[in-house]
This record gives sequence, structure tokens and C-alpha cells, in this order.
Amino acid sequence: MLTRFRRPVTVLLTIVLVWAHLDPTQACTGISLKSTDGAVIVGRTVEWALSDAQHNRIMVVPRGKAFVAMTPGGSNGRRWTGRHGFVSMTAYDQPYGPDGLNEKGLYVGMYYLPGYASYHPYDPAQASASMSVGDFMQWMLSSFETVAEVRRNLTGIRVVNVDDPRFGGAALPFHWKIADPTGASIVLELVDGGQMKIYDAFLGVITNAPTYDWHLTNLRNYIGLRPQASEPLSIANLTLGPLGAGSGMVGLPGDFTPPSRFVRAAALTASVRPLPTAGDAVFEAFRILDSFNIPLGAIAPREQVATDIDSATQITSASDLTNVRYYYHTMHNRQVRVIDLKKINFATVREQIIDDDAGPKHPVRELTVK
Repeated sequence: MLTRFRRPVTVLLTIVLVWAHLDPTQACTGISLKSTDGAVIVGRTVEWALSDAQHNRIMVVPRGKAFVAMTPGGSNGRRWTGRHGFVSMTAYDQPYGPDGLNEKGLYVGMYYLPGYASYHPYDPAQASASMSVGDFMQWMLSSFETVAEVRRNLTGIRVVNVDDPRFGGAALPFHWKIADPTGASIVLELVDGGQMKIYDAFLGVITNAPTYDWHLTNLRNYIGLRPQASEPLSIANLTLGPLGAGSGMVGLPGDFTPPSRFVRAAALTASVRPLPTAGDAVFEAFRILDSFNIPLGAIAPREQVATDIDSATQITSASDLTNVRYYYHTMHNRQVRVIDLKKINFATVREQIIDDDAGPKHPVRELTVK
């Protein structure tokens, strides 16, 4: 029997490894937490990169900005004026990136969805309703205050693929997590040529492919996971007890694939202890997300590990939607930094990029012993 199945399994593993090598940018993990004082926190890791995407560059966008969306035909897409200012992670010197937070506490995050995301075909006659994936993110952040408001305004929006040479002209297949200070959180996916699917985000958890409904079904394979230790089992004259703490989580997947990360994120989020304040929830989000950090070279063939940083965790963010504060640390600087949006006058602030990483050097504070 073993011989019979060896060839199909080998072929399957080869296909998986080739797919992973050709498409390395698919490992981002998102969670949500809520403190007992009512604060809503959204956290995520970012591995969205074909190289060093410089996600540490944070963009500040003022209120009242005039936007013109990109389409395959150029700068001829939807036009609008932003009602709200926001901050956004960026990528490859573009004016958008993996996530952002606006001055009203609306959060929008993009997550890779290769093989499943499928946008509207571009129709020049409908250019005025069309926008790229980055424009779609900026449109939501600049226009709305709540998840409910976003949902009410999605009719007629056409998200189209716009080739970007920074990605080798490849499509940018994403889905989106959208959350607000009420605790509302949805996942929005575009499939089958622009068909929109909206899901309530289970515990605020999101990863990558397959589609969100598949991940929810897959959770049924892990209903035995629990934070409590397993009870000893007696068989005949032998009693088998746990070897140590964590026995209730035996079977929790620990690899970096999107299905495994989804299960792990759901289990760790569901088992989190009570968190008294927003600050407690922010740093618990960072602690949980440490479980999802992908080291350099961990998911690349050994002989191909180079000087680049494909698919490594480049930045981790935590957005306090209630107090409107954007926290982050990077792979080059683990010190947590924060932007307090309430302290920004978005009516007068100039559009700008904040780059607080001073090269790939971790700051270390020496303790003096007297």
C-alpha cells in the first residue's frame, strides 16, 4: 500500500513546493481583541513582499484630499474627495500598503488571496466607477466611519487589476478585513470576476487562501482544542497523564500555511485572558502575533536563501480603533512606536511619509550596574 501511494504524494509535494516558491508573498495573519474597558484592537503581521517592500514607511493623508483612481487606462478612474484623514502603511513607494487607520477609528487591511481573488474586467465605459486595489483601500479609509457605512456604499464599485512593474506586472490578488470601534468586523472578497462576498470576521481572524468560508469549515477539524489540560487516561493498569502544560492544545498546527495560521490565530484569540485596558490588549496582540513571525529563510529552499527578505515578517501593527492610535514595530527595530491620530489636525497636516527605521539596526539600551 505504501508503494502504491508514494508517487502521487511525491508529485503533490513537488507541486506545493513549486507553487510556494513561485508565489512567496502569501503569509499575513490578522486578529482582533477587545479589552474589558471596551477598546477594540486589530493586529496583524505583514509578509506581503517580493523583496524589501519598506513597509516601515507610514503615510499620513490629510482630510479633504482629492483622489483620482487608477485603471488600466491610466488616471481615469473614480474621483472623490476624502472626508477623513488617515495613516497607512505603504509598500514599494506607493501611496498604499497592507493596512491603515482613519481618524474615526475605521480600519482597513489587505491580505493576499492568490488563486481565488478575481476582480471586475476593465470596461473603459465604466472607468468612472473603477479603481485599483490600492485605491479601493484609500477610498474606504478616506470616506467612511463604520463597517455598516462601508457596506451601504459598495454597490456600483468596480475593483480592477492594474499591473504594477514593481510586482513584475503580476496581478495583486487581495481580500480585505474592515473593522470599526463598535467591534464590527467583516472580510470582503472579490471572486469570479468581481462577485462580492462578505463574511463576518470570526473573532476578527484572517489569513490568506483559500476563501474565508473554507477556513470557517476547516475549523471543524479542530474542535477538540482547548486551553485546559487533558485529563489523565487509565487503560488496564496504566495511567497516562499529560507530560506538561499545554496538553489541551496538542494538535494545534504550527506551520506557516494560511489554513494552519488561521486555526492557530483562532485558538490563541479564543483563549486570551481578560485584558483590562486598551494598552493591555495592544501588547497582548503583539504577544500573540509573535507566534506568527516568519524568520528569514524559513519557507524558502535552503540553496536559494539569499540576501533578500521574501516572505519574512517585515512589520507587525496593532491599531487601537477606540482611542485611534496606530502601533507598530518592524523586523529592523522591535521597539514599538505609536501614532496618536487624535493629536493630528487632519484639516491642516501635509501629506507626508514617516520613516522611523534608521537602517537594519536594532536599538539596544544598556543597563548600568553600580
